[in-house]
Amino acid sequence: MSHQLASQLTSRFFRYLAVTSQSDAAATSLPSTPGQQTLANLLAEELRALRLENVQVDDCATVTAVLPGKAAGAPRIGFITHIDTVDVGLSPHIHPQILRFEGQDLCLNSEQEIWLRVAEHPELVPYQHEEIIFSDGTSVLGADNKAAVTVVMTLLENLRDAATHGDILVAFVPDEEIGLRGAKALDLEKRFNVDFAYTIDCCELGEVVYENFNAASADIRFTGVPAHPMSGKGVLVNPLLMAWDFISHFDRRQTPEHTAGREGYIWFNEMTANASEARLKASIRDFNLTGFAQRKQQINEVAALIAAQYPTGKVEVSISEIYSNISNAIGEDRRAIDLLFAALETLNITAKVTPMRGGTDGAALSAKGLLTPNFFTGAHNFHSRFEFLPVSSFVKSYQVAEQLCLLAARQA
Repeated sequence: MSHQLASQLTSRFFRYLAVTSQSDAAATSLPSTPGQQTLANLLAEELRALRLENVQVDDCATVTAVLPGKAAGAPRIGFITHIDTVDVGLSPHIHPQILRFEGQDLCLNSEQEIWLRVAEHPELVPYQHEEIIFSDGTSVLGADNKAAVTVVMTLLENLRDAATHGDILVAFVPDEEIGLRGAKALDLEKRFNVDFAYTIDCCELGEVVYENFNAASADIRFTGVPAHPMSGKGVLVNPLLMAWDFISHFDRRQTPEHTAGREGYIWFNEMTANASEARLKASIRDFNLTGFAQRKQQINEVAALIAAQYPTGKVEVSISEIYSNISNAIGEDRRAIDLLFAALETLNITAKVTPMRGGTDGAALSAKGLLTPNFFTGAHNFHSRFEFLPVSSFVKSYQVAEQLCLLAARQA
Protein backbone atom coordinates (compact mmCIF):
# COMPACT_ATOMS: atom_id res chain seq x y z
CA MET A 1 0.00 0.00 0.00
CA SER A 2 1.34 3.43 -0.96
CA HIS A 3 1.68 5.42 2.26
CA GLN A 4 1.75 8.65 0.26
CA LEU A 5 -1.54 7.76 -1.45
CA ALA A 6 -3.08 6.64 1.85
CA SER A 7 -2.12 9.96 3.44
CA GLN A 8 -3.45 11.89 0.45
CA LEU A 9 -6.80 10.10 0.67
CA THR A 10 -7.26 10.27 4.44
CA SER A 11 -6.37 13.95 4.75
CA ARG A 12 -8.80 14.91 1.99
CA PHE A 13 -11.48 12.62 3.42
CA PHE A 14 -11.19 14.25 6.86
CA ARG A 15 -11.47 17.68 5.25
CA TYR A 16 -14.74 16.77 3.51
CA LEU A 17 -16.11 15.16 6.67
CA ALA A 18 -15.70 18.50 8.44
CA VAL A 19 -18.48 19.92 6.24
CA THR A 20 -21.83 18.86 7.71
CA SER A 21 -24.03 17.64 4.87
CA GLN A 22 -26.78 15.40 6.19
CA SER A 23 -29.84 15.30 3.95
CA ASP A 24 -33.35 15.90 5.29
CA ALA A 25 -36.18 13.71 4.02
CA ALA A 26 -38.79 16.15 5.30
CA ALA A 27 -37.50 19.00 3.13
CA THR A 28 -38.87 19.59 -0.36
CA SER A 29 -36.00 21.76 -1.61
CA LEU A 30 -33.00 20.54 -3.63
CA PRO A 31 -30.64 20.35 -1.89
CA SER A 32 -32.55 19.51 1.24
CA THR A 33 -29.93 21.09 3.52
CA PRO A 34 -27.58 24.09 3.17
CA GLY A 35 -24.50 22.08 4.14
CA GLN A 36 -24.69 20.24 0.84
CA GLN A 37 -24.48 23.53 -1.05
CA THR A 38 -21.46 24.46 1.06
CA LEU A 39 -19.71 21.24 0.11
CA ALA A 40 -20.71 21.61 -3.54
CA ASN A 41 -19.17 25.09 -3.66
CA LEU A 42 -15.99 23.77 -2.04
CA LEU A 43 -15.68 20.99 -4.61
CA ALA A 44 -16.25 23.39 -7.49
CA GLU A 45 -13.52 25.66 -6.14
CA GLU A 46 -11.10 22.72 -5.93
CA LEU A 47 -11.99 21.56 -9.45
CA ARG A 48 -11.22 25.01 -10.83
CA ALA A 49 -7.91 24.99 -8.97
CA LEU A 50 -7.13 21.66 -10.66
CA ARG A 51 -7.80 23.39 -14.01
CA LEU A 52 -10.64 21.13 -15.06
CA GLU A 53 -12.88 22.34 -17.86
CA ASN A 54 -16.56 23.27 -17.85
CA VAL A 55 -16.81 23.34 -14.06
CA GLN A 56 -20.43 24.04 -13.17
CA VAL A 57 -22.09 24.32 -9.77
CA ASP A 58 -25.75 25.24 -9.49
CA ASP A 59 -28.09 26.20 -6.67
CA CYS A 60 -29.26 22.58 -6.47
CA ALA A 61 -25.78 21.65 -5.15
CA THR A 62 -24.91 19.68 -8.27
CA VAL A 63 -21.32 19.97 -9.49
CA THR A 64 -20.07 18.74 -12.86
CA ALA A 65 -16.71 19.04 -14.61
CA VAL A 66 -14.57 17.52 -17.36
CA LEU A 67 -10.96 16.36 -17.28
CA PRO A 68 -10.09 16.33 -21.01
CA GLY A 69 -8.18 13.32 -22.22
CA LYS A 70 -5.35 12.92 -24.68
CA ALA A 71 -6.33 9.43 -25.87
CA ALA A 72 -8.36 10.29 -28.96
CA GLY A 73 -11.28 7.96 -29.56
CA ALA A 74 -11.35 6.57 -26.03
CA PRO A 75 -14.78 6.19 -24.46
CA ARG A 76 -15.94 9.06 -22.27
CA ILE A 77 -16.07 7.68 -18.75
CA GLY A 78 -18.04 9.19 -15.87
CA PHE A 79 -17.98 9.01 -12.08
CA ILE A 80 -20.97 10.15 -10.03
CA THR A 81 -20.98 10.39 -6.24
CA HIS A 82 -23.39 11.87 -3.73
CA ILE A 83 -22.41 14.56 -1.27
CA ASP A 84 -25.06 14.00 1.40
CA THR A 85 -24.66 11.78 4.42
CA VAL A 86 -27.56 9.89 5.92
CA ASP A 87 -29.65 11.07 8.86
CA VAL A 88 -30.34 8.09 11.15
CA GLY A 89 -30.88 10.13 14.30
CA LEU A 90 -27.19 10.45 15.17
CA SER A 91 -25.15 13.64 15.31
CA PRO A 92 -24.70 15.48 11.99
CA HIS A 93 -21.17 16.40 13.08
CA ILE A 94 -18.56 13.76 12.23
CA HIS A 95 -15.36 13.41 14.24
CA PRO A 96 -13.19 10.84 12.44
CA GLN A 97 -10.29 8.96 13.96
CA ILE A 98 -7.82 6.32 12.83
CA LEU A 99 -7.36 3.31 15.10
CA ARG A 100 -5.05 0.36 14.65
CA PHE A 101 -6.87 -2.94 15.05
CA GLU A 102 -4.91 -5.77 16.66
CA GLY A 103 -7.85 -8.05 17.35
CA GLN A 104 -9.10 -6.22 20.43
CA ASP A 105 -12.41 -4.50 21.17
CA LEU A 106 -12.14 -0.86 20.17
CA CYS A 107 -13.19 2.12 22.27
CA LEU A 108 -14.63 4.72 19.92
CA ASN A 109 -15.60 7.17 22.63
CA SER A 110 -14.31 6.93 26.19
CA GLU A 111 -16.52 9.73 27.52
CA GLN A 112 -19.71 8.03 26.33
CA GLU A 113 -18.38 4.48 26.70
CA ILE A 114 -19.04 3.59 23.06
CA TRP A 115 -17.27 0.35 22.20
CA LEU A 116 -17.11 -1.68 19.03
CA ARG A 117 -17.07 -5.30 20.20
CA VAL A 118 -15.38 -7.82 17.93
CA ALA A 119 -17.82 -10.54 19.01
CA GLU A 120 -20.68 -8.38 17.76
CA HIS A 121 -18.84 -7.24 14.62
CA PRO A 122 -16.87 -10.17 13.17
CA GLU A 123 -16.48 -8.20 9.92
CA LEU A 124 -13.54 -6.51 11.69
CA VAL A 125 -11.53 -9.72 11.97
CA PRO A 126 -9.99 -9.73 8.45
CA TYR A 127 -8.43 -6.32 9.14
CA GLN A 128 -6.13 -7.26 12.02
CA HIS A 129 -2.89 -5.24 12.11
CA GLU A 130 -4.44 -2.55 9.91
CA GLU A 131 -5.31 1.10 10.32
CA ILE A 132 -9.05 1.72 10.16
CA ILE A 133 -11.05 4.96 10.05
CA PHE A 134 -13.98 5.27 12.47
CA SER A 135 -16.20 8.06 13.77
CA ASP A 136 -16.21 8.76 17.50
CA GLY A 137 -19.42 6.73 17.77
CA THR A 138 -21.74 9.73 18.01
CA SER A 139 -22.35 9.79 14.25
CA VAL A 140 -22.02 7.72 11.14
CA LEU A 141 -18.57 7.89 9.55
CA GLY A 142 -19.86 9.23 6.25
CA ALA A 143 -17.73 7.02 4.03
CA ASP A 144 -21.11 6.69 2.36
CA ASN A 145 -20.41 8.66 0.24
CA LYS A 146 -17.59 11.03 1.09
CA ALA A 147 -15.05 8.25 0.62
CA ALA A 148 -16.18 8.19 -3.01
CA VAL A 149 -16.02 11.98 -3.29
CA THR A 150 -12.46 11.71 -1.99
CA VAL A 151 -11.51 8.96 -4.44
CA VAL A 152 -12.81 10.92 -7.42
CA MET A 153 -11.24 14.24 -6.42
CA THR A 154 -7.90 12.55 -5.73
CA LEU A 155 -8.12 10.74 -9.06
CA LEU A 156 -8.62 14.04 -10.89
CA GLU A 157 -5.67 15.59 -9.09
CA ASN A 158 -3.36 12.69 -9.90
CA LEU A 159 -4.43 12.23 -13.53
CA ARG A 160 -4.67 15.87 -14.61
CA ASP A 161 -1.20 15.86 -16.22
CA ALA A 162 -1.26 12.24 -17.41
CA ALA A 163 -1.56 11.39 -21.09
CA THR A 164 -3.00 7.91 -20.57
CA HIS A 165 -6.71 8.56 -20.26
CA GLY A 166 -9.67 9.71 -22.30
CA ASP A 167 -12.23 12.28 -21.25
CA ILE A 168 -13.30 11.86 -17.63
CA LEU A 169 -16.53 13.51 -16.52
CA VAL A 170 -17.55 13.85 -12.89
CA ALA A 171 -20.82 14.67 -11.17
CA PHE A 172 -21.35 15.34 -7.48
CA VAL A 173 -25.04 15.31 -6.60
CA PRO A 174 -27.14 15.94 -3.48
CA ASP A 175 -29.80 13.98 -1.63
CA GLU A 176 -29.10 10.41 -2.69
CA GLU A 177 -30.04 9.16 0.74
CA ILE A 178 -33.59 10.49 0.45
CA GLY A 179 -34.63 9.10 -2.92
CA LEU A 180 -31.77 9.73 -5.39
CA ARG A 181 -33.13 13.24 -5.88
CA GLY A 182 -29.95 14.80 -7.23
CA ALA A 183 -29.25 12.04 -9.75
CA LYS A 184 -32.83 12.13 -10.98
CA ALA A 185 -32.53 15.86 -11.63
CA LEU A 186 -29.18 15.62 -13.44
CA ASP A 187 -29.34 16.59 -17.12
CA LEU A 188 -27.23 13.90 -18.76
CA GLU A 189 -27.13 15.46 -22.21
CA LYS A 190 -25.98 18.88 -21.05
CA ARG A 191 -23.81 18.03 -18.04
CA PHE A 192 -22.89 14.34 -17.96
CA ASN A 193 -22.73 13.15 -21.56
CA VAL A 194 -20.68 9.98 -21.19
CA ASP A 195 -20.57 6.53 -22.75
CA PHE A 196 -20.89 4.84 -19.36
CA ALA A 197 -20.39 5.72 -15.73
CA TYR A 198 -19.71 4.36 -12.26
CA THR A 199 -20.85 4.98 -8.73
CA ILE A 200 -18.53 4.17 -5.82
CA ASP A 201 -20.90 3.54 -2.96
CA CYS A 202 -20.85 1.43 0.22
CA CYS A 203 -19.56 -2.11 0.08
CA GLU A 204 -16.51 -3.97 1.27
CA LEU A 205 -13.35 -4.65 -0.73
CA GLY A 206 -14.08 -6.30 -4.08
CA GLU A 207 -17.84 -5.81 -4.16
CA VAL A 208 -19.38 -5.10 -7.56
CA VAL A 209 -23.02 -4.19 -8.07
CA TYR A 210 -24.92 -4.14 -11.34
CA GLU A 211 -28.15 -5.50 -9.95
CA ASN A 212 -30.31 -3.85 -7.30
CA PHE A 213 -33.90 -3.55 -6.17
CA ASN A 214 -36.68 -2.01 -8.17
CA ALA A 215 -38.14 0.34 -5.58
CA ALA A 216 -41.41 2.14 -4.97
CA SER A 217 -43.16 3.72 -2.02
CA ALA A 218 -46.83 3.43 -1.13
CA ASP A 219 -48.89 5.94 0.82
CA ILE A 220 -52.18 4.44 2.03
CA ARG A 221 -54.75 6.71 3.64
CA PHE A 222 -57.72 5.34 5.63
CA THR A 223 -60.62 7.66 6.39
CA GLY A 224 -62.95 6.45 9.11
CA VAL A 225 -66.19 7.78 10.58
CA PRO A 226 -65.71 9.41 14.00
CA ALA A 227 -68.47 9.21 16.58
CA HIS A 228 -68.82 9.41 20.33
CA PRO A 229 -68.25 5.90 21.71
CA MET A 230 -71.48 5.98 23.73
CA SER A 231 -73.46 6.15 20.48
CA GLY A 232 -70.91 4.63 18.15
CA LYS A 233 -72.55 1.28 17.49
CA GLY A 234 -73.23 0.86 13.81
CA VAL A 235 -71.79 4.30 13.07
CA LEU A 236 -68.17 4.59 14.19
CA VAL A 237 -65.52 3.37 11.76
CA ASN A 238 -62.08 3.17 13.34
CA PRO A 239 -59.33 4.04 10.82
CA LEU A 240 -56.70 2.38 13.03
CA LEU A 241 -58.51 -0.95 12.69
CA MET A 242 -58.84 -0.37 8.94
CA ALA A 243 -55.06 0.00 8.78
CA TRP A 244 -54.56 -3.02 11.05
CA ASP A 245 -56.79 -5.17 8.85
CA PHE A 246 -54.92 -3.91 5.79
CA ILE A 247 -51.52 -4.93 7.17
CA SER A 248 -52.84 -8.34 8.24
CA HIS A 249 -53.36 -9.34 4.60
CA PHE A 250 -49.60 -9.32 3.93
CA ASP A 251 -47.12 -12.11 4.56
CA ARG A 252 -45.06 -11.21 7.64
CA ARG A 253 -42.22 -13.38 6.31
CA GLN A 254 -41.81 -11.13 3.26
CA THR A 255 -40.32 -8.25 5.21
CA PRO A 256 -36.74 -6.93 5.48
CA GLU A 257 -36.01 -8.89 8.66
CA HIS A 258 -37.00 -12.20 7.04
CA THR A 259 -35.58 -11.86 3.50
CA ALA A 260 -32.15 -11.87 1.91
CA GLY A 261 -30.39 -12.17 -1.44
CA ARG A 262 -32.82 -11.53 -4.29
CA GLU A 263 -35.97 -11.90 -2.19
CA GLY A 264 -38.28 -8.90 -2.30
CA TYR A 265 -40.58 -7.50 0.36
CA ILE A 266 -43.21 -4.99 1.39
CA TRP A 267 -42.17 -3.05 4.49
CA PHE A 268 -44.69 -1.02 6.45
CA ASN A 269 -42.42 1.52 8.10
CA GLU A 270 -44.54 4.45 9.23
CA MET A 271 -48.03 4.97 10.65
CA THR A 272 -49.85 8.03 11.92
CA ALA A 273 -53.44 7.99 13.10
CA ASN A 274 -56.25 9.67 14.98
CA ALA A 275 -59.97 9.03 15.35
CA SER A 276 -60.71 10.29 11.85
CA GLU A 277 -57.80 9.14 9.71
CA ALA A 278 -54.89 6.72 9.60
CA ARG A 279 -51.98 6.82 7.21
CA LEU A 280 -49.56 4.04 6.36
CA LYS A 281 -46.33 4.27 4.43
CA ALA A 282 -44.71 1.24 2.86
CA SER A 283 -41.55 0.44 0.91
CA ILE A 284 -42.00 -1.96 -2.01
CA ARG A 285 -38.89 -3.80 -3.21
CA ASP A 286 -38.21 -6.56 -5.73
CA PHE A 287 -35.38 -7.46 -8.10
CA ASN A 288 -37.75 -8.97 -10.65
CA LEU A 289 -40.00 -6.63 -12.63
CA THR A 290 -42.84 -9.15 -12.61
CA GLY A 291 -42.62 -9.58 -8.85
CA PHE A 292 -42.36 -5.82 -8.45
CA ALA A 293 -45.55 -5.29 -10.42
CA GLN A 294 -47.32 -8.01 -8.43
CA ARG A 295 -46.41 -6.37 -5.11
CA LYS A 296 -47.78 -3.02 -6.27
CA GLN A 297 -50.90 -4.76 -7.52
CA GLN A 298 -51.32 -6.48 -4.15
CA ILE A 299 -51.33 -3.10 -2.40
CA ASN A 300 -54.19 -1.93 -4.61
CA GLU A 301 -56.11 -5.21 -4.33
CA VAL A 302 -55.97 -5.26 -0.53
CA ALA A 303 -57.03 -1.61 -0.47
CA ALA A 304 -60.12 -2.58 -2.47
CA LEU A 305 -60.87 -5.40 -0.01
CA ILE A 306 -60.66 -3.05 2.98
CA ALA A 307 -62.83 -0.48 1.23
CA ALA A 308 -65.47 -3.18 0.68
CA GLN A 309 -65.15 -4.32 4.31
CA TYR A 310 -65.74 -0.75 5.55
CA PRO A 311 -68.27 0.70 3.08
CA THR A 312 -68.74 3.96 4.98
CA GLY A 313 -65.00 4.46 5.26
CA LYS A 314 -62.56 5.33 2.52
CA VAL A 315 -59.21 3.94 1.35
CA GLU A 316 -56.86 5.86 -0.95
CA VAL A 317 -53.57 4.56 -2.36
CA SER A 318 -50.72 6.49 -3.96
CA ILE A 319 -47.71 4.56 -5.28
CA SER A 320 -44.54 6.39 -6.38
CA GLU A 321 -41.61 4.90 -8.27
CA ILE A 322 -38.25 5.58 -6.59
CA TYR A 323 -35.61 3.76 -8.63
CA SER A 324 -35.17 0.74 -10.86
CA ASN A 325 -32.81 -2.20 -11.17
CA ILE A 326 -29.55 -1.31 -12.90
CA SER A 327 -29.71 -4.65 -14.72
CA ASN A 328 -32.84 -3.47 -16.54
CA ALA A 329 -30.51 -1.18 -18.55
CA ILE A 330 -27.96 -3.84 -19.54
CA GLY A 331 -28.00 -4.25 -23.30
CA GLU A 332 -25.38 -5.26 -25.84
CA ASP A 333 -22.88 -2.65 -24.64
CA ARG A 334 -21.39 -4.16 -21.47
CA ARG A 335 -18.15 -2.18 -21.52
CA ALA A 336 -18.79 -0.62 -18.13
CA ILE A 337 -19.12 -4.03 -16.49
CA ASP A 338 -16.37 -5.74 -18.48
CA LEU A 339 -13.89 -2.94 -17.73
CA LEU A 340 -14.69 -3.15 -14.04
CA PHE A 341 -13.90 -6.86 -13.91
CA ALA A 342 -10.71 -6.24 -15.91
CA ALA A 343 -9.62 -3.52 -13.47
CA LEU A 344 -10.15 -5.81 -10.50
CA GLU A 345 -8.25 -8.63 -12.19
CA THR A 346 -5.34 -6.32 -13.00
CA LEU A 347 -5.12 -5.37 -9.32
CA ASN A 348 -5.55 -8.97 -8.11
CA ILE A 349 -8.76 -8.08 -6.28
CA THR A 350 -11.34 -10.86 -6.10
CA ALA A 351 -14.67 -9.64 -7.44
CA LYS A 352 -17.69 -10.20 -5.21
CA VAL A 353 -20.79 -9.68 -7.34
CA THR A 354 -23.58 -8.62 -5.01
CA PRO A 355 -27.27 -8.05 -5.67
CA MET A 356 -27.71 -4.81 -3.74
CA ARG A 357 -30.72 -4.72 -1.46
CA GLY A 358 -30.92 -0.98 -1.94
CA GLY A 359 -30.16 1.53 -4.65
CA THR A 360 -27.47 3.94 -5.79
CA ASP A 361 -27.47 7.02 -7.99
CA GLY A 362 -26.54 4.57 -10.73
CA ALA A 363 -30.05 3.15 -10.55
CA ALA A 364 -31.45 6.58 -11.45
CA LEU A 365 -28.98 7.01 -14.32
CA SER A 366 -29.51 3.48 -15.60
CA ALA A 367 -33.24 4.18 -15.74
CA LYS A 368 -32.36 7.04 -18.12
CA GLY A 369 -30.43 4.63 -20.33
CA LEU A 370 -26.93 5.24 -18.94
CA LEU A 371 -25.52 1.97 -17.59
CA THR A 372 -23.89 2.83 -14.26
CA PRO A 373 -22.59 -0.09 -12.19
CA ASN A 374 -21.17 0.34 -8.70
CA PHE A 375 -17.96 -0.71 -6.99
CA PHE A 376 -16.73 -0.60 -3.43
CA THR A 377 -15.42 2.19 -1.22
CA GLY A 378 -14.21 -0.53 1.15
CA ALA A 379 -16.40 0.60 4.04
CA HIS A 380 -18.55 -1.56 6.32
CA ASN A 381 -21.67 -0.91 8.43
CA PHE A 382 -22.88 2.16 6.56
CA HIS A 383 -25.81 4.05 8.15
CA SER A 384 -24.44 3.06 11.56
CA ARG A 385 -22.34 4.55 14.36
CA PHE A 386 -20.08 1.54 13.76
CA GLU A 387 -19.39 2.38 10.11
CA PHE A 388 -15.69 1.92 9.41
CA LEU A 389 -13.25 2.15 6.50
CA PRO A 390 -9.97 0.21 6.40
CA VAL A 391 -7.32 2.48 4.91
CA SER A 392 -5.98 -0.34 2.73
CA SER A 393 -9.42 -0.86 1.16
CA PHE A 394 -9.76 2.90 0.64
CA VAL A 395 -6.52 2.86 -1.35
CA LYS A 396 -7.69 -0.08 -3.44
CA SER A 397 -10.96 1.68 -4.23
CA TYR A 398 -8.90 4.55 -5.63
CA GLN A 399 -6.70 2.15 -7.59
CA VAL A 400 -9.76 0.57 -9.22
CA ALA A 401 -11.01 3.99 -10.32
CA GLU A 402 -7.60 4.85 -11.73
CA GLN A 403 -7.31 1.52 -13.50
CA LEU A 404 -10.73 1.98 -15.11
CA CYS A 405 -9.52 5.22 -16.68
CA LEU A 406 -6.31 3.62 -17.94
CA LEU A 407 -8.08 0.58 -19.37
CA ALA A 408 -10.71 2.74 -21.06
CA ALA A 409 -7.94 4.72 -22.78
CA ARG A 410 -6.62 1.51 -24.35
CA GLN A 411 -9.91 1.19 -26.21
CA ALA A 412 -9.08 4.32 -28.23
